[in-house]
Amino acid sequence: FTISQSAVKELDEFFTDKEKSPIRIYLAPGGCSGPRLALALDKPDDDDQVFDESSYTFCINKELFAATGDISIDLTQMGFAVDSANQIGGGGGCSGCASAGGCGTAQ
Repeated sequence: FTISQSAVKELDEFFTDKEKSPIRIYLAPGGCSGPRLALALDKPDDDDQVFDESSYTFCINKELFAATGDISIDLTQMGFAVDSANQIGGGGGCSGCASAGGCGTAQ
């Protein structure tokens, strides 16, 4: 499990006037590109793998973590990017998708 310094800085800014809360890594629907890993505030439970990193607590379901392998969190222009060592899903469900365009883009 790794988190970039830019992602930590963004979390620090978010929690400036708030009490720090555990952060869940979960599998979110991803539309055309398939499911993706995302972040949400949530408390860990007995079915979770827990990581303490850079003064933050992250949790992920143990079965999901077994499927994803190592996880890295970074900050991009679009927000947090949560990547895994193993591919967790594929797209292909959107008939408008192609390598030359986005969803719904006429070719």
